[in-house]
Amino acid sequence: MQNSLSPSAAQPEGHHTFVRGILIGLLAAGIGALYTVFARWGINRGLQTFDLTALRFGVAGLVTAPVLALAWIRDQHQFTGRWKTWLGIALLAGVPFGMLMFGGLQFAPVSHAAVFPFSAMSVMGMLLGAIFTGDRITWRRSTGILAVLGGLLLVAGLNASSFTGTTLMGDAMFILAGTLWAGFGIVLRKNRLDPLLATAVIAFSALVTYVPLYLVLTGARSLLASPPQVLWTEVVIQGLIAGAGTLFTYARTVSLLGAGRAAIFPALTPGLAALLAWPVLGHMPTAAETTGCVVVMAGLILAVTGNAQRRGN
Repeated sequence: MQNSLSPSAAQPEGHHTFVRGILIGLLAAGIGALYTVFARWGINRGLQTFDLTALRFGVAGLVTAPVLALAWIRDQHQFTGRWKTWLGIALLAGVPFGMLMFGGLQFAPVSHAAVFPFSAMSVMGMLLGAIFTGDRITWRRSTGILAVLGGLLLVAGLNASSFTGTTLMGDAMFILAGTLWAGFGIVLRKNRLDPLLATAVIAFSALVTYVPLYLVLTGARSLLASPPQVLWTEVVIQGLIAGAGTLFTYARTVSLLGAGRAAIFPALTPGLAALLAWPVLGHMPTAAETTGCVVVMAGLILAVTGNAQRRGN
C-alpha cells in the first residue's frame, strides 16, 4: 500500500519544487532588472560604478555576516574542509565577476552589456550543466535558448557598426563574466551548497577584499557627497535587495531547478530592465524592445518546461 502511494506523492512534490523554482527564478531576474535600472539612476546623479559595487558588497557583507558567523560556530569543518569550494564560488560570483562586468563598460557600449553576459550565462550554463551535472541538452531547450538569444538582440538593438577592436575587448570581458556566473551555478549545484550560506560567503569575501581597497583608493568621496535620498535608495536597492537578494535567489533557483535551467533566467533581465526604465528613467520601450521581451519570455518558457520533472544531479 505504501509503495503504491509513493509515486503519486512524489509527483506533486516534484511539481511544487518546479513551480517554486520558476517563481524564484523570475524574482531573481526582476531583482537584476531593478538594480540595473537604479544603477543608471544613481550614475545619472553623480555616483560611479565603483561606488555602487562598494555598496553592493559592503551592505550585503555586513547583513549576511551573522549567517556566516553562526555557521562557523556550529561547524567550522564545513569551511576548513571545503575551503577550495568556498574560494571557488567567491571568485566566480564575487569581485572578479563585478569587475569584469563594470570593466567591460569601459570598452563596449551598454547595448553590448545587455546581450553578451546574459547570453554567456544561458549558453554556458546549459553546456556546463550537461558536462558536470548530467542536465541533458534537449532540442526543446536548445530551441528555447536560441529564441532567448534572438530576443536579447532585439532588446539591445545591436548593429554591425558597434563592433570595433576596442568593443571586442569589452565583449570578451562580458562573455567571461557570464561564464563565471554560469560556473558559480555549477559549483553550487555540484557541491549542494546551502544558498544562504553561499550568499554570505561571497558577500563577506568581497566586503573584506574589495571594500577596503575602494576606501583607500577613492575615500568614498562620491558617496559622501551624494544627496541622502540617492545614497539611501542605493543602499537599499544595491546593498540589501541586489547584493544579497540576487545571489540568494539565483542560488535557490539552482538548487530547485538545476544549473542548466537556472542559467536561462538572467536572460530576462535586459527586457525587464527596459520595461522598468520607463517609470524610473523616463525611457519608453521601443517596439523592438517590447518584441524582444516577448520573444525572450517565450524562449524561456520553452527551455524550462521540457521534461519538468527531470532535474540535474
